[in-house]
Amino acid sequence: MKNITKLALTALLGFTMLTSTVDAGSINKGQKIYGKKIKGQCGDKTGGEFAATFKQKDWEDAFKAGTFEAKVKEVCPTMETYKEKWTPHLFEFAYEYASDTGNEPAC
Repeated sequence: MKNITKLALTALLGFTMLTSTVDAGSINKGQKIYGKKIKGQCGDKTGGEFAATFKQKDWEDAFKAGTFEAKVKEVCPTMETYKEKWTPHLFEFAYEYASDTGNEPAC
């Protein structure tokens, strides 16, 4: 009986961890999206220049308020194409390399 309980709890914990990370974005994926999909629409600003346009709190507030796309278009006013599925990844990228972090992307 103890083994079954341990197995069930382990499976539940594993499932919980798996589903909680699915919604999180990826910094690396955000950097790739910026480089491949957005950079050309953003006056060829580097990813670091893009992210450093705002502080972490500004990016976070826009993300939480659902206005992240508008914030991106504020940085890149000539942007024509934006897909909502990019938001979690671009947010993680912009948040990691925001102006107040001192971090710069490798490329």
